[in-house]
Amino acid sequence: MITAAQLRAARALLGIDQQTLAELSGVSVPTIQRMEASQGNVRGVIDTLIKVVEALNGAGIELLGDNAKSDGGGRGVRFREPAMIAHHGAAAPSARARKGRALVRS
Repeated sequence: MITAAQLRAARALLGIDQQTLAELSGVSVPTIQRMEASQGNVRGVIDTLIKVVEALNGAGIELLGDNAKSDGGGRGVRFREPAMIAHHGAAAPSARARKGRALVRS
């Protein structure tokens, strides 16, 4: 599975826009936009998801699942542990940091 955050991060690592990813994968720009706007795992037609993942793989992106080890070199982006994202865009404190405190949502 690929998450919307992974998809956005993959594009950022490649330095490409949504139009370019759509062209590389053979899907429409609105499809890429919907995928990136998803919450959590990207949902959609399996064939479309495969096209996007294969385009990213072909461009040199390695998608990592939870607790997956990377056998390759190069740069990447991953949380050390799962984190909740606050509405204002900053990462919320980890579960350890939140322990004993109520999470306040705006």
